[in-house]
Amino acid sequence: MSNTSKDLCCHSSQAARVRLLSKYGRLGASSRLRMFQYVPHVERLGLSVESKPLFSDAYIKDLYITGAISARLRAWKYYWERISVLLCDVDRDVDWIQGELLPYLPQWLERLLTRSRRPYVVDYDDALFHRYDLSSLAPVRWMLHNKIDKVMRNAACVVAGNRYLAERAQSAGAHCVTIIPTVVDAGRYKPVVHRSKECVVIGWIGSPVTERYLAPLRSILLRLCVECQVKLLLVGASQKAAQLLEGVPLEIVPWSEDTEAACISTMDIGIMPLNDSPWERGKCGYKLIQYMASGLPVVASPVGVNSEIVREGENGFLANDADSWLRTLGTLIDSVELRADMGRAGRKLVEEWYSVEVQGMRLTRVLQSAATGGALLS
Repeated sequence: MSNTSKDLCCHSSQAARVRLLSKYGRLGASSRLRMFQYVPHVERLGLSVESKPLFSDAYIKDLYITGAISARLRAWKYYWERISVLLCDVDRDVDWIQGELLPYLPQWLERLLTRSRRPYVVDYDDALFHRYDLSSLAPVRWMLHNKIDKVMRNAACVVAGNRYLAERAQSAGAHCVTIIPTVVDAGRYKPVVHRSKECVVIGWIGSPVTERYLAPLRSILLRLCVECQVKLLLVGASQKAAQLLEGVPLEIVPWSEDTEAACISTMDIGIMPLNDSPWERGKCGYKLIQYMASGLPVVASPVGVNSEIVREGENGFLANDADSWLRTLGTLIDSVELRADMGRAGRKLVEEWYSVEVQGMRLTRVLQSAATGGALLS
């Protein structure tokens, strides 16, 4: 154990008891990455964690199998279970909350249900506040436009995945704001060995919800496939993605936690196109971290945190229009040496900053400090 770890474990004579109130179980990407993947690390550093998700893994499966409307009609059952959890005055020192306790219900009700006023740390990896203040539904905007601001203001600490989210927390009056990026377990990803090959694989990983960002690249990818030997690999997309990218040679493979790292290792270049809107500015660039952990060069839209993760010309390129997407992808396709150099730089950045080992220690300090009412350790 490092000296820092020893100091952290000794910060309190008794292990802090943490109640983890995530939105989803492990199948929910945001809950898995922002919370569950940290549990072994924070427990090893002396904290005790009890997990109480709002929506179960069964709900996630239902959401993708039967559709959003059908799944949400049965969501009342999960709300009732969450309310029962909140009304149970269990022994714990701090609540670790993902975003909010009860989506689309007012903050005063959440506060009433928690009763005890124990401190809480709240985590954000996207611009959840825009779901309310930019809603197309006037009643939602009227009732909930400042809900997340109130949640942030009353937190012992707000953990934000990027600067955009942190600035919102600060403007809301949060007492303590810490930026902890979305990260990977670097040990799960084996860096690619780049070699000259006849067919270069451009890869994307995501979900059916985010595959729409690929559509504007159709003509670019089609041209590259005609002029170069290129194939597109989509991990986690639906079969509808083939329609969005009609004519582009592609392969769609299902996502699973067990196989995602192996799938990325078959790629040569990783891409992350985004629209430039308030919601996308709140995203945490997780795709880029996965690609870099696998030793891949990246090309991404210069939106939000992407511009911080991608160091132009060092570990990848930022592309803001069709010409720059075509040029940068073409450059990487043509040069295996450049792909290898950028891949090494990306992997180094992940090991130094975007790994669960590094950020797990910082998160543990936040939770321990909130539990004991102490100053946040640097």
